[in-house]
Amino acid sequence: MSIKFLAEDDRPREKFLLKGKNSLSDAELLAIIMGSGNREDSAVELGRKILHSVGNNWHNLSLLSLSDLMKFNGIGEAKAISIAAALEIGRRRAAQEVPEKIQIRESKDIYKVLQPYLSDLQTEEFWAIFLNQNNRIVGKARLSSGGINQSVVDVRILFKNCLEHLATAIAIAHNHPSGNLKPSQEDLRITKQIADAGKILNIQLLDHLIISQNAYFSFADENIL
Repeated sequence: MSIKFLAEDDRPREKFLLKGKNSLSDAELLAIIMGSGNREDSAVELGRKILHSVGNNWHNLSLLSLSDLMKFNGIGEAKAISIAAALEIGRRRAAQEVPEKIQIRESKDIYKVLQPYLSDLQTEEFWAIFLNQNNRIVGKARLSSGGINQSVVDVRILFKNCLEHLATAIAIAHNHPSGNLKPSQEDLRITKQIADAGKILNIQLLDHLIISQNAYFSFADENIL
């Protein structure tokens, strides 16, 4: 359905879905926070009026008290709190430093990230770390959980996650509850399958770790990728 055929109160949400958050005006963003307008004004029009009253400046809007906001027709206590809360989130976000993503340089870096998840388990799990072009972590996920001796991963699910994270490289790992770090034939087979699939999608497999309680085995370090 085209945006122009929707009620104006619904248009900002639909526009967000169709065109993305950057396409919304300030009034439309405020309309989404408020949820509705009043009998005379749509949420968007009410948003325009509120912003106009503060010189179309978000900082000036953040200076208004709840009682100031509630002077606008259609703004009750709940909407005023929603607006104030959204502005406070924006303030806190601006005050925080952007956290630096961990960079993977060697097998030890992978081990440090995944050891807390895998070292003490009684059953096998298979995990993946998703990396950008600078080998910095953009996400991680547990992809399967199995029995005592085996955890099978679906390669299709693995690369679906890669594409969702826009990853250009991955590192994978699973644990051996027995403590034996020697790769099994199944470990070797799945590693080759993932590496080959990655080549097709131009997603590099950096390493595969087998993790026990106090140590790990790296396929890359042993040159068997």
